Amino acid sequence: MTKRRVGLLFGGVSGEHEVSISSARAIANALCADENASKYELVPVYIQKNGIWTAVETIAQVLDSGTPLESAPNGNVWQFPAVVSEVDVWFPILHGPNGEDGTVQGLLTLMGVPFVGSGVLGSAVGMDKLAMKTVYAQAGLPQVNYMEVLRTQVWSDPCVFTKLCDQIEETLNYPCFVKPANLGSSVGIAKVRSRSELEAALDNAANYDRRLIVEEGVVGREVECAVLGNDHPKASVVGEITYESDFYDYETKYTQGQADLLIPAPLPSDVTSQIQEMAIQAFTAVDGAGLARVDFFYVEATKEIFINEINTLPGFTATSMYPQLWAATGVPFPELVDQLIQLAIERA
Repeated sequence: MTKRRVGLLFGGVSGEHEVSISSARAIANALCADENASKYELVPVYIQKNGIWTAVETIAQVLDSGTPLESAPNGNVWQFPAVVSEVDVWFPILHGPNGEDGTVQGLLTLMGVPFVGSGVLGSAVGMDKLAMKTVYAQAGLPQVNYMEVLRTQVWSDPCVFTKLCDQIEETLNYPCFVKPANLGSSVGIAKVRSRSELEAALDNAANYDRRLIVEEGVVGREVECAVLGNDHPKASVVGEITYESDFYDYETKYTQGQADLLIPAPLPSDVTSQIQEMAIQAFTAVDGAGLARVDFFYVEATKEIFINEINTLPGFTATSMYPQLWAATGVPFPELVDQLIQLAIERA
């Protein structure tokens, strides 16, 4: 049997470069394990932080060490390694901007080669929190109150900034969360409880994106559901995240022992079913494909469920919720990777 050559695309020009490497290491191991080893040939392709697509022979050290390659001072961003033309199916595991926002998905579409995950539309909407909220409002999915903010409002005349903060305080209750519209892994996010914290958080978030979002906080349990499929997706068991830190920030997400994952989440069966149904709704609303993780808030006192966000290219690290949810549903990691590749081929 001829092996399919799977292009594992990782690294990238984003603040989540290191997370991408961690995910790629786990996927590479899965492709070389069990029955996958007889079906697939791993073709790792690493994008350095400066955007250079790196030749295959230098990649082993990145996957082995889990640390980024020092960017070469010279190179052509548009010069791809020769092996790119030999890839049968792509598995992009690029997190953050320029990776899960539709940009790389557009490039892979132009290549005419199947790839794992959502296309340009689903990826772009899934990455942009403001576009996502507009789509989910249209779909009738419940969300927390929020406001859109532009960088030009933050980095403007002091009077304009003061008026902006006044408007936020009139519209939303503390605590609230300030987020860049187009980043993942909790990069640039801050929980604020006062005017001074709000001002500092807005200024910091504006460094990451020109469009920001301020969300009203809710006292609820953080639960997540994984989705797998194309036109007829399935939902996994529901998981819950508990942690000691103030909120689920970058360090808590990617440091073992900082958070506990309860899988399955101890929830009433009707609540679990509702979350699973809403996860599939959310996936379908953005035209998702292949995979996604959908995050929710569950407020026990009122029995309300609010959708937080969808992640169309969730992490595959050792601590990531997505593969653990499917493992608990009966789909072990190597089989999950295999199914995702088959779904990519099916959709092509």
